[in-house]
Amino acid sequence: MAESESQEGNDDNGEKKVDNFKTDMEELLEKMEKLTVRAAWMAYNCVAIQTNPELPKAMQHLEDVFLMCKEQIEKKWQEVLME
Repeated sequence: MAESESQEGNDDNGEKKVDNFKTDMEELLEKMEKLTVRAAWMAYNCVAIQTNPELPKAMQHLEDVFLMCKEQIEKKWQEVLME
């Protein structure tokens, strides 16, 4: 009787290890996919910048305009909160 209980405990332990392994592998694969996508975008951006020297200026302009809009929205939001 004690042997069967011991085996059941080992089986549960083994199943947990397999489940943990599967979960860990899924997480690692997901991280690898994200890194692969980031690397692909970085390569694409490098090629785009090298082939179009005006692109960095255009991106800087977009960032500046975005920051100005963000600032205006934050000001308006603060005004709304004060009312």
